[in-house]
Amino acid sequence: MAIDKSRWGILYCPKQSAGHSKKYLERLENVMKERKVVYDLVQSESVHGVERLVRMLINNGYKTIVIVGGDTALNDAVNCLMEVEPEVRRNIALGVIPHGVLNDFAKFWGYKEADVNATVDALLAHRTRAIDLGCMRYTDNKGEKRCRYFINCVNIGLIADMMNLRRQTRRLFGSQTLSFLFSALLLLFHRMEYKMKLKINSEIVDRKVMNVCIGSGPGYGQTPNAVPYNGMVDVSVVVSTELLQLFEGFWLLFTGRFLNHRGVHPYRARKVDIMSASSALVGVDGRLLGKLNGECTITVEQEVVNFLIPR
Repeated sequence: MAIDKSRWGILYCPKQSAGHSKKYLERLENVMKERKVVYDLVQSESVHGVERLVRMLINNGYKTIVIVGGDTALNDAVNCLMEVEPEVRRNIALGVIPHGVLNDFAKFWGYKEADVNATVDALLAHRTRAIDLGCMRYTDNKGEKRCRYFINCVNIGLIADMMNLRRQTRRLFGSQTLSFLFSALLLLFHRMEYKMKLKINSEIVDRKVMNVCIGSGPGYGQTPNAVPYNGMVDVSVVVSTELLQLFEGFWLLFTGRFLNHRGVHPYRARKVDIMSASSALVGVDGRLLGKLNGECTITVEQEVVNFLIPR
């Protein structure tokens, strides 16, 4: 049976305790009811469940798909959209109600997790903009060629290490706050520089660095001037620095002045080649991808996904 074009397909990705998730879902459903939104809601129970359910919504003909989650869930959604034919994708609008650990892409557009009412109102206006996606082409550990799209950023080095430490400590402590604090402490005794060779535009960067962030979006503060509609990515190369300067860097990151740090070298490019990256870990939109197996190329696919934005 054909789906009504006005009906939303909503994918809810819970992020905390069962009690908190239930209360949030009840609040969201009340907002939908007040605004007489016609929708079907499915809930993901795992990372792999997100991809499966997004494919199900696409295959069942929903023209408006709304992700209730963070950057990682949005990443899964855009990668599923890029699997379908362009003529199918052009008729689908993707929206987000921020409800993740990281909501950087939603914040870029002005969506606030605490204001569900305003977000739903903005989505109901159905104003779309065709956005760019970053495209990362690499070889996985099995030797197979892969392509992973991203909405926000790719991190190589220190930030991906922090993601890995946080994931491990989260299993140990359960608490998000405790895992973050313990990860920060462990980081003081962790390797914090990597030998990398990059080609950014026509320039070769061949040196030890702490982190490389390649952003189609704000990059969690590391590529604050990047926008997902100019056909380019911003690149921040963070070179090795002293411990006090490292703390200064985190302070500037949290206060929105990251590019002012003396150890940050910013670029803007249409293509970035990662020629070698030692044994550095890689994170894509908040999810740990692992280590690179050989070279990697990052480009931009222009205006390939219709995203619902506020007025």
